[in-house]
Amino acid sequence: MANLDLIKKLRDMTQAGVMDAKKALEENNDNLDEAAQWLREKGIVKAAKKASAVATEGLVKIKINEDKALIIEINSQTDFVAMSDKFIKLGNDVTEAIFLANPTSLQDALKVKVTDGHSVEEICTELTARIGEKIAVRRFEIIHKKSDELFAHYVHSNNKIAVLLLMNSNSDEKVGHDVAMHAAAMNPKFLSENDIDQAWLVNETKILKEQTISEGKPADKAEMIVKGRVKKMLAEVCLLNQQFFKDPSQTIDEFLKSKNSSISKYIRYEVGEGIEKKVDDFAAEVAAQMKLN
Repeated sequence: MANLDLIKKLRDMTQAGVMDAKKALEENNDNLDEAAQWLREKGIVKAAKKASAVATEGLVKIKINEDKALIIEINSQTDFVAMSDKFIKLGNDVTEAIFLANPTSLQDALKVKVTDGHSVEEICTELTARIGEKIAVRRFEIIHKKSDELFAHYVHSNNKIAVLLLMNSNSDEKVGHDVAMHAAAMNPKFLSENDIDQAWLVNETKILKEQTISEGKPADKAEMIVKGRVKKMLAEVCLLNQQFFKDPSQTIDEFLKSKNSSISKYIRYEVGEGIEKKVDDFAAEVAAQMKLN
């Protein structure tokens, strides 16, 4: 077994990950130069250099079969690559493999075998090395339904936004589809006020209070103004509180109740959300596209 000193030296030489360095040394009898060559031949060195790159493009997918549903985001650095046949195939293969394997964490998902005995992490590394652009599975979630529940979903045509809902069995596909489409367009952060992250709410309330004070509002009225602004904010960030885009005269909650429907879980993925994007490098996009052809 490779010792820690050799692993560190090999990582310093190649920027490879700990487990890749360990495996390379084991495969080459602890010979540093041969292990480094092995990593280069496998494309791991090239992929490791892309590990810190920002991948904000890609696709989101949803797969549903009977009582199980999966939503997943897979990233690339450029839209050119995200629309390529190779990336789309990787996305399909990874989605199928993770759906069948039922991993409970991203770390476990990366170990799932996909094709020819290669793991999710390995096929992402291989494509990264081939095109010189970071490819990575960012996140996923698997949910199960009971016999008295059903799934509803919507995936936008560009595969950049996907919404997955778990609803009661009184709902029908059209109701679920319409609400999922609404959520895709309006981007609510939470299902209801009961699901709000309290740390987020405290911070947002603090910001609203500081804004109100900076506007010179009287101290005796500031608290009431802040309460009003918080209420308005909640109507914007909670799906059930939002005005239904097909009928603004009612909220989503009112629309669902009129259809004897309810939602118990809401998941919305948008490609690259929460990741700080770098300025586009058009030359790099063209270079990546050329490597895919």
